[in-house]
Amino acid sequence: MWVRGAAIRPVPAYAHLSRGALETASRLFEGDPGSDRLAAAMVRFETEQPDLSRQVNRILDRPLDETAKALGSFLCLCIWLAFSESFGPRLAALSKDAIAATDESIRVEEELRREHAEEPLDLEDVVLLEQPHVVEWVHEHVDAATDLSREEGEGEVDVDDLHLVYRTALAMSLSLSYGVSPPEGERIREIMA
Repeated sequence: MWVRGAAIRPVPAYAHLSRGALETASRLFEGDPGSDRLAAAMVRFETEQPDLSRQVNRILDRPLDETAKALGSFLCLCIWLAFSESFGPRLAALSKDAIAATDESIRVEEELRREHAEEPLDLEDVVLLEQPHVVEWVHEHVDAATDLSREEGEGEVDVDDLHLVYRTALAMSLSLSYGVSPPEGERIREIMA
């Protein structure tokens, strides 16, 4: 555990996403990328999470490296789908304010980490504590995409674009985590500071 306070709020245990949920969601991309299932998932994302889907689209519509752009679309759709399938009606539609609050907490966390570089944890470590399966899964796909790009002779993927996609996926997973309500009948314990 780190010594200084973190800007990122803890994710309740009932909102942790499983590795299996992410892997199940990613199977939607197997086979024909123009499949009806994929198109239906995209429409569902835009319908169920309109503010979040607009923000993700704004980020991914930038002039990005093609590999980073494709990876970003894949990661974000899979993360949302895993949350949606895992939590169903317990996952609220996120407001612009809720998304902005999470983005701001990440920005502040990054700033805290830069100011206290002597401490062993960085932003990724903090998010890893909150959503470990998401961070590990995203890492694996970022590594696989960069390896595939090299193998296919496309050269190196733009590191800045990959970082933007990576940060977007982490921010999205935190925002969705905070949008999950507790199971019916579960008492919420408040953590006192």
